[in-house]
Amino acid sequence: MSDSEDETQKSRTRLYAIEIDPKSINNSNANIEHEREVAIFDILDGNSFSVDGRDDGPFRLTLAIVEQRLQMTIGNEAEDGLVTHNLSLTPFKRIIKDYFIVCDSYYEAIRTAPPSRIQAIDMGRRGLHDEGSRILMERLAGKITLDFDTARRLFTLITALHWKG
Repeated sequence: MSDSEDETQKSRTRLYAIEIDPKSINNSNANIEHEREVAIFDILDGNSFSVDGRDDGPFRLTLAIVEQRLQMTIGNEAEDGLVTHNLSLTPFKRIIKDYFIVCDSYYEAIRTAPPSRIQAIDMGRRGLHDEGSRILMERLAGKITLDFDTARRLFTLITALHWKG
């Protein structure tokens, strides 16, 4: 494959836009809003995302919570709803609950705790985040192919949608 063919392929296997259904966003705090904005920025800055069986990217992703399921609607520059995948949130519930508990501890710790305590809490937070990312990749296998960094950032968005405030 030539360099120009390789670049064309890379441009097809990425997200160029991410939208979150406003009806799916519960009350959130400044930390969750910030996490969501940073995750979207980071995903769009560099990602690997392809829809299995399709070669018509780059893609636009809309995330929503519909009937207790994560709805991922994927379009491209020519068409809005090329593919929709609905994922049960059940496999994520324990991880998301634990993740929020650890995040609350982390945000509290950064105000008063010594650096060693903050680092320990952050390592736990990262471990839960990694576990959620792996589950996301497993659940999307055969439907969507993405790299681990993209999965991590998408997991951040899933947690932001799942936040109860």
